[in-house]
Amino acid sequence: MSKKIPKTIITGGDGIVGSYFNFGIKTDQKDLDITDLPETLRVIKKHKPKIIIHLAAETNLDKCEQDPQHAYFVNSIGTYNIALAAKEVGAKLIYLSTSAVFDGVKGSYSKKDISSPQNYYGRSKHLGEVMIQGILKDHLIIRACWVFGGGPAKDHKFVGKIIRQIDSPKIYALNDTYGSPTYAKDLVKEISSLIIKNAKGIVHVANKGRASRYDMVKLITKAINPKIKAVGVKSSFFKLPAKRGRDESIISSAANMRSWQEALEEYISAEWGPHLKTKTSD
Repeated sequence: MSKKIPKTIITGGDGIVGSYFNFGIKTDQKDLDITDLPETLRVIKKHKPKIIIHLAAETNLDKCEQDPQHAYFVNSIGTYNIALAAKEVGAKLIYLSTSAVFDGVKGSYSKKDISSPQNYYGRSKHLGEVMIQGILKDHLIIRACWVFGGGPAKDHKFVGKIIRQIDSPKIYALNDTYGSPTYAKDLVKEISSLIIKNAKGIVHVANKGRASRYDMVKLITKAINPKIKAVGVKSSFFKLPAKRGRDESIISSAANMRSWQEALEEYISAEWGPHLKTKTSD
């Protein structure tokens, strides 16, 4: 597949999603500070890519809520800088966005639904979308939802946090908010396919199905340690700074995506299995 893909630069290549790409020049913040326009232009002009996959972002919802300036600086201004650089070298820009651009009221959002973000993370990512659409004709905006992956080395998000609690007698998780859990490995496979198809505009990519965090915890505990009790709780239980939508689930534009259950089971077995066996034998 990589032989058919032209020269590509990937921002945020050291992150969860970036770790699954087997092509392209991967950059991290040390290689490319997207908030610095002169540096961004210099790096992109140096490599002259045909495609830029823009993954670099601040994805911590609560951090964005507590520091909106940081959220806009990275997710909006950083994306603006990347879009300008893409225009400068004539590159296609592929932007990883989020289901948080919606209000999270009705769920099952299609790409035709109107954006109405409810927190600073969603607002800053939505502004990134708007900037790209205003600067570039050749772009692809990919909205994903509840992305998981990275294995023990990189996964410090929801799934990784739950697995690290696997010795606890109880694990609490929200049962009143929903999304579309998406394995980063499957997401990257679909992005690669979209590149080959020269897709443009906006697409939604997610594994099939809708789930609460509680549903995910039940699957994780069943796979690793069935003795642990998964306890469903309401949103008020955790008192988190950022407002979460009641239902962020999206309708995937990719018809061939497998179920979130199958994807999560594989992730746990393939990427965490060896680590958990080592931990058990210690």
